Amino acid sequence: MARLAQTAGLTDVQQEILSTVRDFVDKEIIPVATELEHRDEYPQAIVDGLKELGLFGLMIPEEYGGLGESLLTYALCVEEIARGWMSVSGIINTHFIVAYMLKQHGTQEQKDHFLPRMAAGDIRGAFSMSEPGLGSDVSAITSKAVKDGEEYVLNGQKMWLTNGGTSSLVAVLVRSDEGHPEGTAPHKSMTTFLVEKEPGFGEVRPGLTIPGKIDKMGYKGVDTTELIMDGLRISADRVLGGVTGRGFYQMMDGVEVGRVNVAARGCGVAQRAFELGVQYAQQRHTFGKAIAQHQAIQFKLAEMATKVEAAHAMMVNAARKKDSGERNDLEAGMAKYLASEYCKEVVEDAFRIHGGYGFSKEYEIERLYREAPMLLIGEGTAEIQKMIIGRRLLEEYRFQG
Repeated sequence: MARLAQTAGLTDVQQEILSTVRDFVDKEIIPVATELEHRDEYPQAIVDGLKELGLFGLMIPEEYGGLGESLLTYALCVEEIARGWMSVSGIINTHFIVAYMLKQHGTQEQKDHFLPRMAAGDIRGAFSMSEPGLGSDVSAITSKAVKDGEEYVLNGQKMWLTNGGTSSLVAVLVRSDEGHPEGTAPHKSMTTFLVEKEPGFGEVRPGLTIPGKIDKMGYKGVDTTELIMDGLRISADRVLGGVTGRGFYQMMDGVEVGRVNVAARGCGVAQRAFELGVQYAQQRHTFGKAIAQHQAIQFKLAEMATKVEAAHAMMVNAARKKDSGERNDLEAGMAKYLASEYCKEVVEDAFRIHGGYGFSKEYEIERLYREAPMLLIGEGTAEIQKMIIGRRLLEEYRFQG
């Protein structure tokens, strides 16, 4: 076991789970990831393996058939999986955010109906806030739900759904003005709907279309899609929590978990980049010695390793804070910001160590170089994180003049 990114104070069960996942990553993901990624192929065999390991139920309570593990255990598993192939961690992340939102905010009927099948991996989750014209400005959502008897009619277009095609349950955030007087703050008139659908593309249920996969620079294999609602009818019992107007808070709670996840992904990708860089530096020779013997390369490796270690520590801290029941938006924002920035820098240094070979599709670092940028924007850009961090710091350190 490598010395970097170790986590103190884990239970025997946590260590066993992590050891099993790491073994799976080394044997089943790393050997095939680059080939699948170049083909932009959905990793069905890998997903089936994760389902068999019970990872889709990792954080779902035992009473619903899950493993009932902590956010820390989940984040450390994500770190391992992203070390193998970041796209695979995306497949389970959106599933977990939806399961977490159901566990925290769902009605008893909703939990009983969805969580056991989500724990088994039979229902796959996706969630949707963003729209083509708004990005991180969630308050500007235009998709709308209008009450019609015992149902709601949803209209609008959503963007950047990870698992949009393969999922069978999508948590969709829309504006719902009923019961909220004119002039209500935008975030208080939003509702999360639990939309069940058939996996696939095209019209997946009446009024709901998943047009197809968005072609991306990296983060391939996993399907990222749009979602178009045109007269989509959803029964009132599929409002998350049974009450309208709570959607923004429910989604933000889910996104806090998501930000810890993105930090964990950044840690995993950075670890892999460091491993590739330090291995290559000992194999490649110039001027009569391994390039690892050149001080310039040793300095790079020292910086890379320090960044891997620092990002891991912040990610673990953010996960533990959430697990203890405390508010963790400051820590999650810091961890996500630092881990994604450091990931990009570590990957670039590993790329430079590889020299010309880093540009070749034969070498794994080429894939990591295209994957790292997604972490700079996923679950809120670096600028959004800094805005959250800044506001929270001003709350914590309010000047008492």
